Amino acid sequence: MDEHVAELVAQGRRSLELAPNRFLELLERGEVPADRLRALAGELHHLVSSDRSSFAFLAARFPEPLFLGMAGAEEEALGLLPAFAAAVGMGEKELRAYEPRPLAQAYPSFIVRTAVFGPRSAIPLALLVNVEESGGFYARMADALQSRYGFSDEAVAHFRYFAETPDEVLEQAAGVVSRGLAAGDDAVELLRVARMVHAYEAVFWATMTE
Repeated sequence: MDEHVAELVAQGRRSLELAPNRFLELLERGEVPADRLRALAGELHHLVSSDRSSFAFLAARFPEPLFLGMAGAEEEALGLLPAFAAAVGMGEKELRAYEPRPLAQAYPSFIVRTAVFGPRSAIPLALLVNVEESGGFYARMADALQSRYGFSDEAVAHFRYFAETPDEVLEQAAGVVSRGLAAGDDAVELLRVARMVHAYEAVFWATMTE
């Protein structure tokens, strides 16, 4: 990662409004009821499906291996989700039929907007800025589901998958940001997108506690 990109990532992380993840705290205490876990499975099905399409669209707009790889990763994560759904009593038919909550889907909707209209660097910078916190949430979620709810490795594989982002992907993201900046992408706009992605992720988890 070159110095300019590293400084932009650091600036983005300093700008985040960090707050406790109430849903995760409840999960770690074993206080999330089964119906809320089923809702989580349903919301994630819609969210990940949407992100897969968004990243595929980005790959069509910009010939960057990163975006095609990100779309493929969402496809793989989507394939792991039915095991979690089954563990909370949802078959694939129920998973697909789940009616999402508007606020829970605000995050993927923003990703769609950014994929269609945003600069090439926006999503990669948001990934670099938010990856540590987001990955930490998913790791803690997998741990809680196993320790508090007795879920199997297979049932939490979706969360384990998102807990770790390969270094190669992060390096590719940094390269896209570097090239985007060189081509004229606005750093102010990129940082704004990174903050918005973080805020919409917080809205998702807050909605899951309601």
